[in-house]
Amino acid sequence: MGTPADDVRTVILCGGRGTRAYPNTVEVPKPLLEICDRPMLQHVMEIYAGQGFRRFTLAAGFKAEMVADFATTLPADWEVEVVDTGLETNTGGRVNAVRDRVGEVFFCTYADGLGDIDLSAQLAVHRASGAAATLTTVALPSPYGTIELDRDGRVARFTEKPRLQDHRINAGFFVFSQRVFDLWWGEDLERQVLPHLAGLGELRPFPHEGFWKSADTYKDTQELAALCRDGPGPWLTRPGPVGSEHKRPVAHGPDEAPA
Repeated sequence: MGTPADDVRTVILCGGRGTRAYPNTVEVPKPLLEICDRPMLQHVMEIYAGQGFRRFTLAAGFKAEMVADFATTLPADWEVEVVDTGLETNTGGRVNAVRDRVGEVFFCTYADGLGDIDLSAQLAVHRASGAAATLTTVALPSPYGTIELDRDGRVARFTEKPRLQDHRINAGFFVFSQRVFDLWWGEDLERQVLPHLAGLGELRPFPHEGFWKSADTYKDTQELAALCRDGPGPWLTRPGPVGSEHKRPVAHGPDEAPA
């Protein structure tokens, strides 16, 4: 029997310094850079909340107090806790730091990637596979236009920044089972933890062919902003719930259990 949506928590990694978005991240942590008058982190949370997953753990670090202040502005029907997982902690270490705050199965994602992921379908694929971890994959977006040649070797057409279907990349939307921590190895999620799980046969893909974009740089945030000026943005299958009442979540240290 599957875990109800209300019991599935989403861990969001929002503790890094965002050096690739410098100098915009000197005073403001990257997850709080605004896209269409709302922090990028809120857009990420709306993807989950809009599909019924409203329990969040924000694994903070750099300027954690600003993340905690932001969390007080969120809708009252979202359950949000902010955990300071340390200033220099790597991505894998941040997930490991909140292992006692998640249930049998949980979502995990970054604070700078937006996509119209079918989260219930991803959850179902994860459960059916029996693997400890599932990651969303997307076709590699080419940063350049490509050229196609005809049979005589002449230029036939140009394609502007296509998606390269033969090359899949990690889109950063994960589902983990609690037993993944028995297999956890390393502090870096991308370079150590995930390759280790793959080597054990415990990592399954969830292919996604819809919208996805990562905001690695400030220019990327501007491009995302252009997509939501006239609506909620293509990463939302439907808008997340909007509430007029707000509650203040408790900010915990990494070794403190929530009340």
